[in-house]
Amino acid sequence: MEKTYKIGGMHCAACAVGLEKFMGTQSGVHSVSVNIATERMNIDFDEGVITPDQIVLGVGKLAYTATDYVPPETLAAEERKHLAEQAQKDWLARRREVIVCGCLAVPLLYISMAHMAGGSLLLPGFMTESAHPFVYGLVQFLLTVPILWLGRAFYTAGIPALVRRQPNMDSLVAMGTGCAFLYAIFSLVMIALGHSSYTNGLFFDSAAIVVTLVMLGKTLESRSKDRTGDAIRHLRELTPETATVTRFGQTAEVPANELREGDIVTVAPGARFPCDGVVTEGRSSADLSMLTGESVPIGLEPESEVTGGSINGEGRIMLTASGVGESSRLAGIIRMVEDAQGRKAPIARAVDKVAGIFVPIVLGIAVVSAVIWAASGKDAAFVLNIFISVLVIACPCSLGLATPTAIMTGTGRGAELGILYRSGEALQIASAVTCAALDKTGTLTEGHPSVKKVDAYGISEEELVSISASAEEGSAHPVAKAILARAEALGLSIPEAQNARAIPGRGVSADVGGRHILVGNRALLEDNGIFVPDDGVATMVMYCAADDVCIGRIEAVDVIKPDSMRAVKALHSLGLRTVMLTGDNENAARAIAAEAEIDEFRAGILPGGKADAIRNLRAKGEKILMVGDGINDAPALAEADVGIALGSGTDVAIESADVVLTGSSLGLAADAVRLSRAVMRNIRENLFWAFLYNCCGIPFAAGLFYALGGPLLKPMFAGAAMALSSICVVTNALRLKRWK
Repeated sequence: MEKTYKIGGMHCAACAVGLEKFMGTQSGVHSVSVNIATERMNIDFDEGVITPDQIVLGVGKLAYTATDYVPPETLAAEERKHLAEQAQKDWLARRREVIVCGCLAVPLLYISMAHMAGGSLLLPGFMTESAHPFVYGLVQFLLTVPILWLGRAFYTAGIPALVRRQPNMDSLVAMGTGCAFLYAIFSLVMIALGHSSYTNGLFFDSAAIVVTLVMLGKTLESRSKDRTGDAIRHLRELTPETATVTRFGQTAEVPANELREGDIVTVAPGARFPCDGVVTEGRSSADLSMLTGESVPIGLEPESEVTGGSINGEGRIMLTASGVGESSRLAGIIRMVEDAQGRKAPIARAVDKVAGIFVPIVLGIAVVSAVIWAASGKDAAFVLNIFISVLVIACPCSLGLATPTAIMTGTGRGAELGILYRSGEALQIASAVTCAALDKTGTLTEGHPSVKKVDAYGISEEELVSISASAEEGSAHPVAKAILARAEALGLSIPEAQNARAIPGRGVSADVGGRHILVGNRALLEDNGIFVPDDGVATMVMYCAADDVCIGRIEAVDVIKPDSMRAVKALHSLGLRTVMLTGDNENAARAIAAEAEIDEFRAGILPGGKADAIRNLRAKGEKILMVGDGINDAPALAEADVGIALGSGTDVAIESADVVLTGSSLGLAADAVRLSRAVMRNIRENLFWAFLYNCCGIPFAAGLFYALGGPLLKPMFAGAAMALSSICVVTNALRLKRWK
């Protein structure tokens, strides 16, 4: 059984790693993944061995909370509004706490720094360090206690984690500031006993200001991190809260989440469609830009399908609801994006392993540094300064946030553009593909034939098309439909045919305007003793004969989509080799490949043979991206390193793919690769700065530069640097929101 929980109380990657390790050791748990950015835990377990209640209790043992994750789109509008209001209240409460801490920390810093500025900082005579050292220390103590109380979560979570031998960021802050506070109290007691020299050990300012800065950093980081989920929130907001429904002859406005399949829904001009459905009455257009990235509206008429969340154009529409609530296309898109954000990429798992051992290593460095400086003869105040600075500056927040925030922002941006990654792994692998294998029919081409050329013998082209369309009017053959479409496009009148009949495998015969007409392949005419000019072999061509004389030919082709050639060029610009896979004969495949400038093609592939073609390409060392839309593409999509399905394709193809394009444009496939490369570049930038920060910060805090004649890092500056590093990483990830 798989289940998702919302986890509360985590503050860094070490928290997530520790929870993963602990829950992974429980009996009956097959796999567990904890994402610090989304604050969710995905767990696969045997319900006969461990129950959901036991899982919640297990999470509680680590001082975290676990509640069933409920997708917001399944909640009623009032419940969603309540959750949003509660989140805002929580944010305001955190902000108030930070403001209070800041208001206390500023005078505390002023008092503690007064003696360093000589007479430039004025203090009341009764609390100067030289004249009244005890009052000087007592005032700092009184200002510090409320700050530590407001930041008590660091101690209530960090100390138990340390006791369990699973230290995290809270443990580092708790140890550093706790030691500073306890030593400061000891110094204050010694001052009260008459030892005024202990004023150098009043580390109240270090403890209070570090806690304040870390709280400020976490609050700003949380606010910035929330923005990485903006895309999903925008998608959820696409569905209107109410819908106008006609039931049993009565029309009423009902909550959109109460719609049922089969309901008759009325949508006013300019309103959003509350569900998926089929138009039953009215003509209009639909703007799908927020769902597919397509800027051009599509026309709507009876029998047209509509997608919930899209915007109705200028006409009033009535539709029959077909996809409501969780079964709607929009809900499926949201689930896909959330799954991608919740599932870790391989690079994220590697970083988590580093973060898992990082905190113990930092603890060791802090202890060793303190011991070395103590052995060199430095006093307790100096040694404690080193110990606190190392612990505080090395909190692994930026390291843990580097990957998930970039993936969240990147997958969200992809959803806005109509690119849905099913997982972080798919996103990472897509950045490294070297070859794009492309299905032809429906992917590169329109998937249905259109008239390309009309050759009339002794009559006008319009007359030939009109006669052929008349004979073919009742036929379901794709070329027959193309001829009828050509006649309609030319505005031709189609005379009524008499005695029309289909000739299986050959074509049709009919009487039109007093003449006996045959429309079909070469074999049909030759079987009737009619001479057919030898003008080459085309893949889809209909010959037309009137009274046993060939009067012309109509050639149809499956035309390339308008943007396919641009898409192939875009794939080439990314350094990808392109290969077209098709079941068509070699002549037809060669023509399409040449027109689209595809590097190579494989023709005559039988159903199921595309997967073999993918395996053959991979055997040559290629990393394969496969793009398709049909049932026969599903095995190849699953076999490829990354399978991309067009949203206009079959459900089987979509379920087999790693990436789904909500539109029918092949150009989005190139964008999917380009976006994945941008995300991976962003992750590498984040990791570079996170590691560089720690590689420089830890030696600085440990006193290496001081030993070489440089400055000594104060704990408060270490706290500011730690907070700034996390904010920088999240801000860098947010740049992906503007990716085009």
